[in-house]
Amino acid sequence: MTAGGPPDVGDRLLDDGGRRSRILGGGPGGGPEGLRAVLIALASTVVFFTILVVAVLNSPGWPEVRRLFFNGAQFRESLPVIAKAFLVNVMLFSTAEVFILVFALFLAVLRSLPGPVFFPIRALAIAYVDLFRGVPTILVITILGFGAPALQLQGVPKSEFFWAVVSLVLVYSAYVAEVYRAGIESVHESQVAAARSLGLSRWKSMRFVVLPQAIRRVAPPLLNDFIGLQKDTALVATIGVVEAFRQAGIDSAATFNFTPYLATAMLFVLITIPLARLTDWLVSRERARRQGQAAA
Repeated sequence: MTAGGPPDVGDRLLDDGGRRSRILGGGPGGGPEGLRAVLIALASTVVFFTILVVAVLNSPGWPEVRRLFFNGAQFRESLPVIAKAFLVNVMLFSTAEVFILVFALFLAVLRSLPGPVFFPIRALAIAYVDLFRGVPTILVITILGFGAPALQLQGVPKSEFFWAVVSLVLVYSAYVAEVYRAGIESVHESQVAAARSLGLSRWKSMRFVVLPQAIRRVAPPLLNDFIGLQKDTALVATIGVVEAFRQAGIDSAATFNFTPYLATAMLFVLITIPLARLTDWLVSRERARRQGQAAA
């Protein structure tokens, strides 16, 4: 650090490293206190969950709950069938995601068109986003799943799977379009001005300069939306698609036991947790990249 001047990058890194080490219990003067705080937090967490488990296991209704929800034999019997039905959820998620990424980006670009001449297009895009963000997903699935085939129009598909995908695409495109739009608006106007000064048209500036930066920045929130999409595939059971949740209901009705729902929940968690950890990793990588650019 220069005399009388601000601290340089090295000093800031040393200060940050010292604070982190003290928090983790490894820095000078802060080790015992930090370690003691971690141990107290860990002990209190263990005590809380121990009390909770003991209270549940000693409750009067626990034997009946264990029979209805935690039946090992029923779990082993229903899991293979539900896992096969869960492939339908994966197909729904994978198919809808492709169309959502494209359609939502199209909507976001329409909302970003400048000038009064494009006001009607922007208004239509805003109306679409507001409508499908306001209507519950299960209502969209029910209306399209039962209403569209009932029209009996020539060439209109009657497949429940088809209308389930359409419903999910319509709803989640509205949410993802807002994520894209936030990414587009986060790109500084100077980037567009520089691209235009090099002779690029407005469309080429958007395509080659703005969109690559915007999409990279919004990758973590996009994954969060797709985690929600993966879970919402269970809602298509309302129109008759036999996926994991509906198969669990069939098994539960046949055996008068709710353990199949536990098996279904486990399958959804096994998919959701890796996606959540991938989101955290992308957020950390993007933060490190921006800090590296700021330090440079």
